[in-house]
Amino acid sequence: MTLSSRFSDALLYANHLHADQTRKGSGVPYISHLLAVCALVMEHGGDEDQAIAALLHDAAEDQGGYDTLSDIRARFGDRVARMVGELSDTFDIPKPPWRTRKETYLAHLPHAPADTLLVSLADKVHNARTILADHALIGEAIWGRFTQGREGTLWYYRALADLFQRLHRGYLADELSRVVTALEQASR
Repeated sequence: MTLSSRFSDALLYANHLHADQTRKGSGVPYISHLLAVCALVMEHGGDEDQAIAALLHDAAEDQGGYDTLSDIRARFGDRVARMVGELSDTFDIPKPPWRTRKETYLAHLPHAPADTLLVSLADKVHNARTILADHALIGEAIWGRFTQGREGTLWYYRALADLFQRLHRGYLADELSRVVTALEQASR
């Protein structure tokens, strides 16, 4: 795949939108997550629109809601905007309760198109890998980063892993299952 100037523009736009954001409790610039998700998407057969959606998957949800989604549509097209919308669990401010958002997202995934599923799966794999790596560094203190704590986080990632085994079989779904199992075992 050859990437066009649209990809470069999306990279700069993502960096601009998330410039002041860091990963929960780590101080790591948030753009690192977006780059990792984008890399996973490209490494597993995604096209340029999916790579752009990976860079922007949290943009509307975290940085401006529907106005940002409209801007993404104008800059990068309907398909990218559709995927970003499908990858978001809410645009509401304040956000609905965490469990409600996650249950709604899980219920939505079986109806999501394959292009969106790849980006979602890449996002969840990177998140789970990061939680597992941070657990190895700081132990059970990791759960203090999440308002839903250990139990809620493990419930959500197990539900995602089981769902992706049905919806998007392959290496990334297997990787998510492996990482979630490792995280469950490490957290006993």
